[in-house]
Amino acid sequence: MCVMFSDDFGKVDLYAKVKKVSECTSLDELQQATEPLTDYLANAGCLRPLKGIEDKDLLVEEILMFQVVHRVSGAFERFKEGMKTLGVLDAIRMHPVAFRPLMCHEPSPLTADVLENLFVIRLSAVGSNRRRAEECVVPFWRDYLMDIEEQEGPLTLGGILAFATGANEIPPLGLSPRPSLDFLHDLPPGQGRHLPTANTCINCLKLPLVNNYEDFKDSMEFAFRNTQGFGQE
Repeated sequence: MCVMFSDDFGKVDLYAKVKKVSECTSLDELQQATEPLTDYLANAGCLRPLKGIEDKDLLVEEILMFQVVHRVSGAFERFKEGMKTLGVLDAIRMHPVAFRPLMCHEPSPLTADVLENLFVIRLSAVGSNRRRAEECVVPFWRDYLMDIEEQEGPLTLGGILAFATGANEIPPLGLSPRPSLDFLHDLPPGQGRHLPTANTCINCLKLPLVNNYEDFKDSMEFAFRNTQGFGQE
């Protein structure tokens, strides 16, 4: 289970501290790991004397309950009161399956067509040499997406999206800025394989300019297979 934390520590910092607590193997380690969390534990009502390593699991459970349940209970109750307007809450309770698509996001499967339409292609001026080179590569991109969709293997369309944006599925509110395709025009010739690059801050994937599909496919697969990603498993 992945829980996102938010408080004065910041999401990542608090998650790392609690993870360190959960991995302790001795009482001394546990006491040292909880020391930076003293103020937080006091505010959460989880501060207690630690008498043995067996207290670790109870402490982590209490932190999770505070973050996931107690911390948001007031806002959740107000939300329920609002949903009672015009009988909406009663309708949800009577027909939970019918309301599920409205209340819970279920990502649609990625397809080659979905991924192709997701990216805006940034082409150079019509009639320019750059434009002609780009128009040769765009069909390679489309064919490559179709190949990935049809084949079975470690490479997936979600992996391509993660390479370009950091997300392996399209979020409920979409991606902002909208993902785009650009091209690597200024690479020095003859210096090894030209590989795609990505800037996940602006959701931009830059494609290598090659003369045939096999070279394009080899470059893309080499980059995707040798990219560590964002800690996703």
